[in-house]
Amino acid sequence: MANTLSHISNIYWIVIEDSVSIVPAVHRILRRSSIPFTYMAYPSPENYPNRGWFQRTMALKYIRKKYRRKGNGVVYFGDDDNTYDLRLFNKYIRKVNKIGMWGVGHVGGSLVESPKVINQKVVGFNAEWKPNRYFAIDMAGFAVHLRVILNSDAVFSGSCPSGAGALESCLLEDLGLRREDVEPFGFEKKEEKEVLVWHTKTVVPDVWDLRRNFWKREKTPKTNGYFVEY
Repeated sequence: MANTLSHISNIYWIVIEDSVSIVPAVHRILRRSSIPFTYMAYPSPENYPNRGWFQRTMALKYIRKKYRRKGNGVVYFGDDDNTYDLRLFNKYIRKVNKIGMWGVGHVGGSLVESPKVINQKVVGFNAEWKPNRYFAIDMAGFAVHLRVILNSDAVFSGSCPSGAGALESCLLEDLGLRREDVEPFGFEKKEEKEVLVWHTKTVVPDVWDLRRNFWKREKTPKTNGYFVEY
């Protein structure tokens, strides 16, 4: 992710660790990336699922504290288990005026989960996972202008009335956004629309510690002097 973001100009990276302290190895990567960043650690409270909800909340609070004056920026919630095309940032995110949405590959049982657009207006969503959500969109599939964030105190609460799978919809509705506010990106063509972000996930590495029954080794494999994290 650091390699991807290093190709994007005018970007600020906020990284929140779900822990009582930051991780030195991650901190080294952030410093080496030369990307302006803030790195903080906030462990999830008992009433929050360990899925980054609380960490995103703390990021929103940090943004509101740091950018009290209305600036011309866009907030996007990136994940370390996503894959990004560079065009996502310059063709889509950077052009968001209020809230922008686009398709996401390989998410929620769909090959592509995306807004349903007619005449450049969002009228619903093409989604397999809880398609009746008001905003049936993945976290990677939208970005919000900074002024929308600063004009609200909405956060990712410990519970969502619509259920755990509707976290995105709960936040966007709490921000006062409606479907008619959405700017759809990437829908200029009816066919051959492109996906610029994929929910590729973090799969279990094929290493001894995590597949001992398969490898049937008695000793931990050597690291050959390398720092290895998994």
